[in-house]
Amino acid sequence: MDLAYIPSPSTGVIHLGPIPLRGYAFCIILGVFVAVWLGNKRWVARGGTAGTVADIAVWAVPFGLVGGRLYHVITDYQLYFSEGKNWVDAFKIWEGGLGIWGAIALGAVGAWIGCRRRGIPLPAYADAIAPGIALAQGIGRWGNWFNQELYGKPTDLPWALKISAGPNRDAGLYHPTFLYEFLWDIAVAFFVIWAGRRFKMGHGRTFALYVAAYCAGRTWTEYLRIDEAHHIFGVRLNVWTAILVGLLAIVYIVISAKVRPGQEEVVEPRKAAEVKAAGTAKDDAEGADAEPKDADPKDGKKPTGKPTGKEPADPLSKDAKAEDTKAETKTEPKDKAEDAAKSEDDTEPKAKAKAEDEDEVKAEDEVKAEDQDEVKDGAGKR
Repeated sequence: MDLAYIPSPSTGVIHLGPIPLRGYAFCIILGVFVAVWLGNKRWVARGGTAGTVADIAVWAVPFGLVGGRLYHVITDYQLYFSEGKNWVDAFKIWEGGLGIWGAIALGAVGAWIGCRRRGIPLPAYADAIAPGIALAQGIGRWGNWFNQELYGKPTDLPWALKISAGPNRDAGLYHPTFLYEFLWDIAVAFFVIWAGRRFKMGHGRTFALYVAAYCAGRTWTEYLRIDEAHHIFGVRLNVWTAILVGLLAIVYIVISAKVRPGQEEVVEPRKAAEVKAAGTAKDDAEGADAEPKDADPKDGKKPTGKPTGKEPADPLSKDAKAEDTKAETKTEPKDKAEDAAKSEDDTEPKAKAKAEDEDEVKAEDEVKAEDQDEVKDGAGKR
């Protein structure tokens, strides 16, 4: 009797009236939202504009879904095109079957189109969304739990996954490879965030590190799986793919670090240009506001504090020399003496003229008096 195991849901679909809610599709959608949310925060932290990640995801996500489905159908074509199979099932994406290799490859094409339309370098965008993609993959693996698929070899471990009998599967306890990969993806996301900050990884190296780390974990989880798959030299195709892609990612990291070390200074050129233009306009506006305050209202020129020839220099200004101030101080008493002397010179002629006038008036009075005396004497003689 098994005392501990992870149960599987009895169904992967919940019906709300006529609307079916499938667990697999819900996990994929939730993973996309988490990836866009985290990618947006990282993009803004690098100097980008909020909403840019979502705008580009509108191109990347549909391309990624198509690419993931194509890779699955091509590598497992016998599930849809062999005798007794219905090829229409190849379009039933909600029943599971997305190859991460095709999703990343074709999703990158969609992201490139979106980046090109926004004038953004694809490597910088890939670095921003890399941890979010790892989280999205981990969340998406719970869709395999809903569908009871992609489990590992039989085991009696306490965390074994209980699978019920169904088409192409036998009831029993198996390795929960979906849980292993979920935990690995979460660890990869945090590792990539830490390494990107610690080593200032840019120009696509953060994304390449995510790919290399994911491939390392995918190699051993893929080895545990027992679902039908193609083999090359006795090894599952996805194992070979993980090894090859992981090595290419490591080579890219090494070469890119030598050719373009460090991180991009500008991740969104349009925003940088707008910020620069706004700063220039602000400086111009501040200059225009400051100029009328300092300008001379008559001629519009700023005062310099120096004499122009039209008016004397201010002896107390900074531009006036100390000698000028001293000279004025020394000449002040002399000027006052000259003014006093000049005033005395002016009053002396006035006093003389006044005295002469008074003498003339006295002489006239004496003549009048003499005439009157003569008149009286003549009258007496008569």
